Amino acid sequence: MSETTGSQLPAGTREPSAHGGSQARGIWIALASSAAFGISGSFARGLFEAGWSPTAAVAARMAGAAVVLAIPAVLAMRGRWVLVRTNWLSILLFGLFGVGACQLCYFLAVQRLDVGVALLLEYLAPVLIVLVLWVRHQKRPSAATIAGTLLSLLGLIAVLDLTGASAIDPIGVLWGLGAAVGLTVYFFISAKVDGALPPIMLSAGGMAVGAITMLLVGALGILPMTFAAGSGSFAGFQTPWWAALIGLIMIATVFSYTTGVMAARALGSKVASFISLTEVLFAVLWAWLLLSELPGLVQLFGGLLIVAGVVLVRVDELRALRKGQ
Repeated sequence: MSETTGSQLPAGTREPSAHGGSQARGIWIALASSAAFGISGSFARGLFEAGWSPTAAVAARMAGAAVVLAIPAVLAMRGRWVLVRTNWLSILLFGLFGVGACQLCYFLAVQRLDVGVALLLEYLAPVLIVLVLWVRHQKRPSAATIAGTLLSLLGLIAVLDLTGASAIDPIGVLWGLGAAVGLTVYFFISAKVDGALPPIMLSAGGMAVGAITMLLVGALGILPMTFAAGSGSFAGFQTPWWAALIGLIMIATVFSYTTGVMAARALGSKVASFISLTEVLFAVLWAWLLLSELPGLVQLFGGLLIVAGVVLVRVDELRALRKGQ
């Protein structure tokens, strides 16, 4: 997800109640996670300017994160390796689609679009989830969910700014929508994972699967796999490739995923998921500060519509869950 969904816990995970100082601390941790996730597009842009291809950037990001997360993941398992065997398919699909395809499509979109616009397209995932569930279960959504969906679709039209002076790259738009599809698959997969499987093991396993997949994609020539020792412009300075890569791995992946899990455990995944929506705002802010990118007023308005629509859909979902309890 972008990787914002790292703040989600698989279905069945206990959501402890958080009160007072614990809840306030959880909110700050969740905001830190969103800020870290939001900077991934800016770090990736630095690698692209240094001569890296999106496939290489995703492969290096996931491989580095898998190595860093390996030891904590092993410690978290503590002899419960049978859970990996019983959840191997979910881990595989998580790595292929929820991590690999989602990140690759997002980075390919960032290569052609502003960081903020690419992320807003990815954030149409909740709308796609509503449509998939509608078709699969033949159950008409509530009026509030339909309103939120339409609001997000109107926001998409505004983000594309079809009548604006600056043309939007249609290939970049397709990659952004592909990232939304990958994020949608992630939600469905993580909802079916055994809650006893530690989230950090799911993250580490998914990163390893995604890295291997990207390396195979490059080795087979499906997409270019280009590494380079150049530099890119970052906050007005020429930054070497290794600095952007370290930031992408340690800040935008390891730190963001770890704090996302911490926030979900402190607040519950539902509250944490609402706060994760701030990733869009952080991504736009980072792109403005570090890359001097800022979407036009019409695109910013469209982004607000998308976020408002997603919030409306999720509020309606929580209301339905409360009624069912």
